[in-house]
Parts: sequence; structure tokens; C-alpha cells
Amino acid sequence: MNVNTAQRASAAGNLRPIDADPITTEVIRHSLGSAAEQMKRALIRTAFSPIIYDVLDFAGAIYDRRFRLLAQAPTLPLFMGTLSFCVEAAVEGCGGEKELEMGDVLLYNWPYGTGSHAQDAAIIMPIFVAGELLGYSAIKAHWLDIGGKEAYSTNTTDVYQEGTFFPSVKLFASGEPVRDVLRIVAANSRVPRAVLGDINAQIVGVRTGADAVSRLVERYGQPVFWAAVERMFDHGEATVRSYLREIPDGRYEARGWMDDDGITSEPIPFDVVVTVAGSDVTVDYTAAPDAQQGPINCPIASTVSGTRIALAALAGGQEPPNEGHFRALRVETRPGSLFDPQPPSPCFLYAWPIVQAIEVIYRALSVAIPERVPAASGGDVVAFSWWGRRRETGEMWVDGAPHPVGQGAHARGDGASSLIHISEAATRFAPAEVWEARNPMLVEKLELCQDSCGPGKYRGGLGLELWFRALDDCHVTASIERTKTRPWGLAGGGEAASNECVLERTDGSSVQMAKITALHVPQDAVVQLRTGGGGGYGPAEERLPEAVLNDVREGYISESHARAHYPHAYSSD
Repeated sequence: MNVNTAQRASAAGNLRPIDADPITTEVIRHSLGSAAEQMKRALIRTAFSPIIYDVLDFAGAIYDRRFRLLAQAPTLPLFMGTLSFCVEAAVEGCGGEKELEMGDVLLYNWPYGTGSHAQDAAIIMPIFVAGELLGYSAIKAHWLDIGGKEAYSTNTTDVYQEGTFFPSVKLFASGEPVRDVLRIVAANSRVPRAVLGDINAQIVGVRTGADAVSRLVERYGQPVFWAAVERMFDHGEATVRSYLREIPDGRYEARGWMDDDGITSEPIPFDVVVTVAGSDVTVDYTAAPDAQQGPINCPIASTVSGTRIALAALAGGQEPPNEGHFRALRVETRPGSLFDPQPPSPCFLYAWPIVQAIEVIYRALSVAIPERVPAASGGDVVAFSWWGRRRETGEMWVDGAPHPVGQGAHARGDGASSLIHISEAATRFAPAEVWEARNPMLVEKLELCQDSCGPGKYRGGLGLELWFRALDDCHVTASIERTKTRPWGLAGGGEAASNECVLERTDGSSVQMAKITALHVPQDAVVQLRTGGGGGYGPAEERLPEAVLNDVREGYISESHARAHYPHAYSSD
């Protein structure tokens, strides 16, 4: 399948009836951004689940009637690029815009439309101004449970094991709740109170966004508003194209690997081709292998979203993105493949391949612009999902989070240490004090992982060492990639440590953890996580001796690591 964001935007473009001056355009652009931010804040303030209000495992955005991105709040980047697919599929699924009325709210979580697993549910509200459909406010957020075979899975073999699906149904019709749908949602969740609370919070969020956009359009009038939107899109497009013109034309290819598919232990290679022609860029996934029997398949919405993240991080000019930023991008996939699976291929771990692909895109471009792309990061979101029953009450508890990795070094300096991967850059993991207060867990260790960084003229960032002790019996699903391949360096830089995790039981036995579902964690067992570092940039012998010795003093690297990789720093011994 070809997804050309330029074609999507131009074919759906509004006619510009008048021009908009730059000041008005900026006021409207920032007002749209404010509306999206208000959606985000409303959701955080009212959500029941820490994975939403603390981890920020959601995205909120505003689209026009033709599904073009107007504004989004800075939350989970990988969700943001999928929301246009969610909104378009949800509207089509309910019968088209002719079936929409003021006060309607839609629920949609079919993975091949959302780009995600069933737990990532989109709530969508049409925005009407003076009785005319103007666009949509949408929030996609992670629900703690929606009836899959486990609360979180790494070993599903078809999509129907992954949760209960809502292929676009109305939660509210003309402002009135459809209570039967809410009852079905509650009946298909192990934690219905939390899920219903989060649904209500999403509804609050989309209503907040819709109201803010309505006020904005009423203030300026539709002719001025749409003229400003078109000018805003044109500026975003110009920003990206000005960057792309500086990349030499050519075809650039690189290979990545998945550790396995969650079912077998065999590594899965895939190739990505990036073609630059003038100010246009095509990212081609058609050589990817067929969809896998395990749940690592990535629906096209998330394939496009991850590709947009890679482009925006390089060429977006640090601006909040809109539809114009992606007009220069074309994404090509092959239906039935790893990056464009078709039903009923499982896709619970949809994000893990595209996280790897972002890194591979940069590796491909490093041939053309080595001074502008980083070495590999730890290359994963290192996600855990925990659950159990409280000993005192028998109530089920569920929690989870991604975890930071080291970032790759680059031509301008060392990689950053212990940051969430760029695909989930705005998400967080809870502070130890908060984690311990709400869960039967003790955080025994939380520190930078010494020696995890790749050596080089500029060293990579460090990963994280994090140990959890279970204070009661519970279960954990770990979704960890990049355990078999080390993060690569660039321009002569060295590899970094890969991700690793082990469960140590009190009887002395242990279990290596990578992709593992519903692992029993007995009381007093310790899960020891060490996340990967970032690759180095440039030859290690070019690193300044004082920088090496400072890293040793600060504890970032051990003296043995320094002597092995930077012997010149000790040449005067």
C-alpha cells in the first residue's frame, strides 16, 4: 500500500477564499495548540488510571473535516500519527459523516484502523459550528484491560485473543449516553471501574477540545480560520522541504532485526529503503518479511506514524507538527507484511517493530548525512505490565510503564542518558515513591547503568538499572526488544550494551526475561532490569583524556571499561 501524505493533503485541501496575515495565522495556530493542550490537561485531571495521568500513555489531537491534522498536544508521539487513521476509520465505520450529529461521541479500537492493540481505544467527537461539521477532536488512550487473554500479552497468535473490539459505535448519540455500550465495555474488563473512569475522562477531553475550537472559529469566522490553516500547512511543508533539500539525492538502505516474534526464538531481519529526490522522501517497507505468527506485526497506521516521527525529529524545525509537515513524505508498504498486516494477524506488540524501524531509518541516512543523525539508542520502550490481587481486599491492581534507555552519541556530543525512546518521548515512568505508594512493590535500585554506553569520541548515553522487589505475589508481562543485537555506533564509534532483565527468586532460581507473558513473580522475588545504552560516535581514541577521567569520577564508566576502550587516557601511568 502507498500512503502519500502529500496526496492525502492536496486531495482533501480546502480552497483558500482569502489570504490570512501572518499575525492572525500565528494567533490561530497557537490557539489550536492551546485547544489540544486543554484536552490533554482535562484528561490528566480526570483519568482514573496512572498509565494515563502519570505515564501519559495517550495522545490528543484536532483534525479538520477532511482528517488533516490541525494541532496535537505533546504526549505519546507514536499515537499522534495514527489518530488521522482512527478518526477516518471511525467515521466510515459508523456510516459516514451524514450519520453524525452534534453531541455524538464515537468509540473505536479495531487495531488495523487505530494502528494499535485493542487496549488503545480512540474516543472521537465531531465538532459542529453553526450546524456545520468542521472537524473532530480525538483522544486515543491505553485502557488497563479490555478482555484479552491476559492483561498484557506477548504471545497471541491471532487478533481475537487480544481484546474486545468496538468497530465504531456511539457512546453518546446527540448528547445522550448509550448505556448499553458502556455496560458491554464494563462487562469485558477485569478492572471495569478504572476503564469506565478513563472513558469518562476521554469524553471530558474531547468535549474540551471541541468547545475550544468552536469558540476559536466563531471568533474569527470560517473564511479567516481556513485561510490561516492553509497558510499554517504551507509553512510546515516549507520547513521540512528546506531540510530535505540539503540531503544528497539517493537510495539509502539499512537492515534491522527483531529479536523474535514472541512465539519462536528466531531473529527476524527486515530492510528499510529511504529514497531522497529533491525535497521529497519515500520510505519503503515493501521488502519486509510476511506478517509473523506472533504479535509483533505493525498495522500501517503505526508504520506511517513511526516514519513521521523519524522525519519530524530531523526536519520539523522543533515546531509542533501539523499536516503540512508530512506532505513531502511517502510511505510504501506491502499488504500482508510485518509493517502492513491484515486480519487476523496478531498485533499486540505493534509498536516494537516500528521502534526498531525508526533507528534503521537513521542508520540508512547516516550514509548521506552522518553529521545529522545519532548512533543507535537502546532501541526499545522496555515495557512492563504488572498485575495482582491485593491481599487485604482481593481487589485487582494493574500498573505498568515504559522505561528509559541510553541515546546515541552524535557529531555534536555525547548521547543523553536514560530517556524514554523517541517514539514515546513524552511518556514517563512513575517516581519510586509514587510506585511504592500505590503498588505492593519496593524499588531496591534506581540508578544509571554503569558501562552501558558505547565508546567513541563522543560516548553514548547510559541506560537505567532498576530493581523491583515484589511485596506480594503478582504477575508481570515484559515486552523487551534489542536483547540480541547491540546498539550500533557511527563514524567509528563502538557498540553499547543491549537490554537485559532477569527475575531472581528467593529459592535461588532465575528466569531471563525478554518477551514473556504473565510470569508469576512470587513474594520477595526481585526483577532486575538493565536497559541498553546508546552507541558511540567517532573513534574512541579521539575522546579527550579529561572527558574519560571525568566519566570515571562520576561513575558513568568503570576504570576497567576506561582502560579497555580509552587506553590513551592512562598513557602517562
